[in-house]
Amino acid sequence: MPSFVHPALLWGMLIVAVPVLIHLINMLRHRRVQWAAMEFLRQSQKKNRTWIVLKQLLLLLMRMAAIAAVVLIVAQPRFRNWIGEWFGATRTHHIVLLDDSFSMSDRWEDTSAFAEAKVVVERIGGEAARPVQPQSFTLLRFSRVGMPDRGTQPDILNEPVNKDFVKRLNDKLKKLGPSQTAAGPGPAIEAVGRLLGQGGGERRIVYLISDFRAREWEDPTDLQEQLLALEEAGAELQLIDCVDAARPNLAITSLVPQQGVRAAGVPWFMEVTVRNFGNTLARQVPVLLEEDGRGRPAATIAEIPPGRAVKGRFPVHFLTAGVHQIAARLESDAVADDNCRFAVVDLPADVPVLIVDGAADAAAARYLAAVMSPGGSVRTGVHPRIETPRFLSLHPIEEFHVVNLVNVERLDESAIEALEEYVAAGGGVAFFLGENSRTRFINEQLHRNGEGLFPLPLAGQADLPVYRLEKTPDIQVEDHFIFRVFSGKRNSFLNMVLVERYFAAIGGWQPEPGSGTRVIARLRNDAPLAVERSYGEGRVVAFLTTAAPVWNNWARNPSFVVAIQDLQAYLASRSAGEVSRPLGSKLELTLDAAEHRPQVRFETPDDATPTASSDAVPADDGSMSVSFCETDTSGIYKALLTKTNGAADVRRFALNVDATEGDLKDLGGPELAARLPGLKYDYRQARAFRYDLTETAGTNISQWLLYLLVVLLIAEQVVAWWNSYHPSTSRKAPAAGGVR
Repeated sequence: MPSFVHPALLWGMLIVAVPVLIHLINMLRHRRVQWAAMEFLRQSQKKNRTWIVLKQLLLLLMRMAAIAAVVLIVAQPRFRNWIGEWFGATRTHHIVLLDDSFSMSDRWEDTSAFAEAKVVVERIGGEAARPVQPQSFTLLRFSRVGMPDRGTQPDILNEPVNKDFVKRLNDKLKKLGPSQTAAGPGPAIEAVGRLLGQGGGERRIVYLISDFRAREWEDPTDLQEQLLALEEAGAELQLIDCVDAARPNLAITSLVPQQGVRAAGVPWFMEVTVRNFGNTLARQVPVLLEEDGRGRPAATIAEIPPGRAVKGRFPVHFLTAGVHQIAARLESDAVADDNCRFAVVDLPADVPVLIVDGAADAAAARYLAAVMSPGGSVRTGVHPRIETPRFLSLHPIEEFHVVNLVNVERLDESAIEALEEYVAAGGGVAFFLGENSRTRFINEQLHRNGEGLFPLPLAGQADLPVYRLEKTPDIQVEDHFIFRVFSGKRNSFLNMVLVERYFAAIGGWQPEPGSGTRVIARLRNDAPLAVERSYGEGRVVAFLTTAAPVWNNWARNPSFVVAIQDLQAYLASRSAGEVSRPLGSKLELTLDAAEHRPQVRFETPDDATPTASSDAVPADDGSMSVSFCETDTSGIYKALLTKTNGAADVRRFALNVDATEGDLKDLGGPELAARLPGLKYDYRQARAFRYDLTETAGTNISQWLLYLLVVLLIAEQVVAWWNSYHPSTSRKAPAAGGVR
């Protein structure tokens, strides 16, 4: 059976009767007149009447067919293989790719993007259940593709459609909601061919039901190639847009500790970043905070410009050591899932710091230790330990958050190797030079033409001339975390520091661009005093004068206390540990079989999700490993362990959404068409989608009807000429002058 793109225009078929009406009207206008000569012609006509009527009837039918062809061309009929439909040989497979990323939770009025998507799926399923021809149905959500250790899991896979299918589909849709993932369309489109293989003669209609956010479709080169592959395989593409506008949205994109010493009983700061994905300025944005599930005063961000991210910070203070959890939340807006961010922080009782002093009396080390941990009621969270250089060769140093080398003359090759491995893995090292330091050893063993730890080559010891007539401070600091208190003119203590002697850099030395080396403090003669260098995952800071008040009076100045504590905080920050993981990450634990029992239970943030139990798998080295993959909800996950002595051991993990999914800028039909050239598809808004199986079926035959119309019009002219009277022009007229 044919279908029509514009069925209402079929009323134009009434015009087909116009030629008949014209003929009847002309018949009514005839009058009977008796004429003797005509009687003779009537007798002659009776002999040829049948043939003449047939020719006139053919002409009338051709004119009516031409009018009908014009009407059909305008109505645009479509035909499928009606013979196959009649005998049931053609099957239509409806393949629905449903976007359930959390941007589909976009809410407006009394609906959401995902609610609009479910209505579309219901309409498709309802039409597929009509007994026109054999139907099958596949439903695949974006979030169900390529999951860790679970592969691709369609909700419905090539299921035959029968009279009970609509109820089963609607029951399944009622249970579905948007996920918290940022899953895109690419993996789902790719999975269609992998799951279904060759078409086998069936008709396939692929429905891509999504919100078409600009983040994914701005440059859809890969998506276009995947869709073209489906089209070349014979699939019909339907792109259904579930949103009609981009709504304002705020998202927490980051929640991380600021640089500083983090230990039990020591105040420190968390930094929260909020991005404004809307087009209007956001003012007085409150960020609600929780510590271990307990609310605390909110932090307020004054304003966030459109399209920008603004950072705010708030103090944190936990009295006990161990793992603590922190949460930040925004007030409700268009999308809820990016309004929350979680972090876990493992706080030690103290941060262990190693001080290696090359002098026998370790005077400089004692100055540093007194500054790091004054004792009494003052708690800094730093626990210093003083050792000799030999300690580096005999003991592991991974337990220390920072290693300070003070007035060291030389180190064994094993000690240098241990330090380099320590810093490359994320550790922090500080050098303080002194009278025992040797220029040759530093250049040849520690610097090694830029390949070693030490950040610059040295020329040797040098005196800083005394300028009695000038008031320029001896130390000029850059804008850096270590000297943040002294930047600008906010603190005058640094102006009282006097430096008499230092190690000078080789003449003309300057940090190479991109080398990771930076001068963070200089003397008043512009010579480097403090130089920082990145090495692997860690940092190194070298002070080219003494830590003890030998070549300077800095250790007797209050600014020394602040600078040394901030130095330890800066170098120790790389050892803070993991505070957050992306949503969907596999949770993996490696346990010591001698310390833990193999039974492990995992608790998810979703109370409706039951606790999952797993047994750790033993390895040959005496360890055990266990993993957990059901991590589709953001929040705090717990691994509940039991030690061999029966004591409980709880591990916590924070998993967070990909906040960039909260960018709700979308592309409409014209924008998509400009980015998908050469691709044949139907684009519709979800609310305007009214599915009719016959509407999308088959081939539009309007072009063939146009060819038929041209043929009919030519044939009509020929038949009209054939029916008309044409006197013969072959007989010659008699000559003038009469007959002889």
